[in-house]
Amino acid sequence: MAWTLDDFDYPLPQELIAQTPLARRTDSRLLQVGPPLTDLQFSDLPSLLGPGDLLIFNDTRVIHARLFGTKATGGQIEVMIERAVGSHEALAQIRASKSPKPGSRLLLEGALEVDVLGRAGEFFHLRFPADEDLVVLLERHGRLPLPPYIERAAGDTDESRYQTVFARNPGSVAAPTAGLHFDDALLANLAGRGVNSAFVTLNVGAGTFQPVRVHDLSEHRMHTEAYFVPQATVDAIAAAKAAGHRVVCVGTTSMRALESAAHDGALKAGEAESDLFILPGYRFQVADALITNFHLPKSTLLMLVSAFAGMDTIRRAYAHAIERRYRFFSYGDAMFLTRTPA
Repeated sequence: MAWTLDDFDYPLPQELIAQTPLARRTDSRLLQVGPPLTDLQFSDLPSLLGPGDLLIFNDTRVIHARLFGTKATGGQIEVMIERAVGSHEALAQIRASKSPKPGSRLLLEGALEVDVLGRAGEFFHLRFPADEDLVVLLERHGRLPLPPYIERAAGDTDESRYQTVFARNPGSVAAPTAGLHFDDALLANLAGRGVNSAFVTLNVGAGTFQPVRVHDLSEHRMHTEAYFVPQATVDAIAAAKAAGHRVVCVGTTSMRALESAAHDGALKAGEAESDLFILPGYRFQVADALITNFHLPKSTLLMLVSAFAGMDTIRRAYAHAIERRYRFFSYGDAMFLTRTPA
């Protein structure tokens, strides 16, 4: 079937876009997508899992990827780091009245002199001072990059709440938001019930917020993101499946990492780049269930969950969530999906 962008549109009241985190991570709601549709709290998650089930988490950490500054001409700019390229260089998006030219210099946050080396597609190739590692410089001078639909600047609360409690590998410019619902107590509860955990790393790029610009989705090309799947995770998945237990991805980023690593058939450990674009009809290789937030209209993430659970199922679930006033997007509520055969 030829899918178009309009197939993945839905009307969302603006007031349902969560602007702040709830008091506690597990205070969020959890929609179990059946049939039937069941309204739960996220703290009810252990009741949906059994001993031996395996949760796959993305342990990426959000870096201070947003910087403000000026061009040599004095013009104001905003820089969003897309990814590091080695220890002192990065690809970045730049917002300015006029794009900076290759060979020019930027002054960011009044402290960092950064050279514009050139362009790499839609991104600018930047070189930062070599006296310290790029991530260290960004943590000191940059700002936490909240998503564009959160209409406020990042505050002190976001420094902790826009990170998962298990974040450890810095490199993302956006949080793997399904993981934000877990706290240490819930993780301990799950472990005590015999639910196992394993980790992948997928560094979320700023491209995740870029709109799909083509009507015919066969013409869309995904942005690339770096991922790493450890051998221990491959072994844990094999053991769970051999024993008849479920593999449950926490978030679309965990799923994209695993599906990319299994794209040739067998799941392989290693580090690579993913540009996997998942539409309905895709045959999933690894995950049996998915915990995920509610995604933007016309987004590639909405397309992924529609492929996983079925178009009609997702449409019913989203209509139900809007009617019941669930909170949407990064700081919003979650859903528990089971894989539907393609």
